[in-house]
Amino acid sequence: MAAEPPAGVQRHPRLTLVSGPSRGGKSRWAEHLAGASGLAVIYLATGPSLPDDAAWQERLRRHRLRRPPAWGCREVGGALAAAVAQLQPGQLGLVDSLGTWVAAHLDLEPPDWGFRCDELLGALGSCRAPLVVVCEETGWGVVPATAAGCRFRDRLGTIQQTLMARSEAAWLVLQGRAIDLLALSQPVPPGF
Repeated sequence: MAAEPPAGVQRHPRLTLVSGPSRGGKSRWAEHLAGASGLAVIYLATGPSLPDDAAWQERLRRHRLRRPPAWGCREVGGALAAAVAQLQPGQLGLVDSLGTWVAAHLDLEPPDWGFRCDELLGALGSCRAPLVVVCEETGWGVVPATAAGCRFRDRLGTIQQTLMARSEAAWLVLQGRAIDLLALSQPVPPGF
């Protein structure tokens, strides 16, 4: 059990997950939570730069315009564990997103993927700053048509369940509405 902060000091959840489908508002909700924290926000961008992709560049531009100028931003790509380890007390790390981090490591074989997951989980566990992690929901509809799509769905779903077990707060955001998952849900029993 976490120790209570001294009187007058606000306690922030160590790990908050914000998940949902594409275009549902999850990044905006995560940014709202981060901004309301009163801490120095460090935005950890895991997506690729893709300078030749005009649509991706427009998406990045809109994200940048939405963020307050005082927020720091580190474009970490697949090096998320190292970036999380650098966060300091008084900061809040906003990871956007877990799915692009998974995609950056999609070509790894299972042992190397397991190592990357363990590395990230270790960094999250020892991080000295609260974290808000944006993660995509996949697999709500059609089964992916490719092996890579299935691998992405399975890896993202597995790591999300692992992180959920370690989270102190979790939100499902869809259609512009945020639902407090821990207040309104029960954990699914482990499988056989």
